[in-house]
Amino acid sequence: MLEKLKLYLGITDSGRDDLLNLIISGTQSRLKVLLGGTDEVPDALEYIIIDVAAVRYNRIGSEGLSSHTVEGETMSWSENDFEPFMDDINAYLESQHESRGVIRFL
Repeated sequence: MLEKLKLYLGITDSGRDDLLNLIISGTQSRLKVLLGGTDEVPDALEYIIIDVAAVRYNRIGSEGLSSHTVEGETMSWSENDFEPFMDDINAYLESQHESRGVIRFL
C-alpha cells in the first residue's frame, strides 16, 4: 500500500516512508473501527485508505485547523476525513449484513 500512496502523491524517494507508513497504519485502524472492528480492510475498500492517507499527508502542519485564509485564498478541511466515503462504507456493511442470512426458530 505504501507504493500506491507514494505513486498517488508523486513521491519517488524513500525519505518519508516511515511517516507514510504511520499515516497508512492510522488510517487503516480508523477504517477498521468504522467497519465494525474488522481485522482486515477488504480489498474493495483499499482505495479509501489511499485517499484518506493522501489527505492526511497533505494536511501535515495544519492539524487541528478547520480553515485557513491567506491573502484572500481560503482553505477548509472536514473534521471527518472519512465523511466522503461513508456511503461506500455503509453500502459495504449492508452487503455484509445481507449475505449472512437469517435463522428463525419457530
